[in-house]
Amino acid sequence: MTCGPYVYGMRKQVASVAEATTAGSRTVICRCEDVTLEDLRRLLKRGYTSLDELKRISRCGMGPCQGKTCRELVIAEIARHLGKNVTDVPVPTFRPPTKPVKLGLIAGEDVHEE
Repeated sequence: MTCGPYVYGMRKQVASVAEATTAGSRTVICRCEDVTLEDLRRLLKRGYTSLDELKRISRCGMGPCQGKTCRELVIAEIARHLGKNVTDVPVPTFRPPTKPVKLGLIAGEDVHEE
């Protein structure tokens, strides 16, 4: 996997955040979805060890910020749990939210925006 400048910079920043996840278990990791460090650690112990799995099961990173504030913390906690370096934790491709499309457009109907 190649690391572009954004990913490399993010991972470098994550390494400096790693110590933050050793805080108390009531620490809120994802403010948008109210996921605590305790919640995250419980899920890691249950076997959810990728960012995608944790996102799907806890909604961590799916709030209004789209993971901009919690992604690094979650990656750092995954790395701590697995005993890996933060740069060794796979990071999924991040896709921006898309605009909803009316089904009538897909079906070929003449649908006008209001």
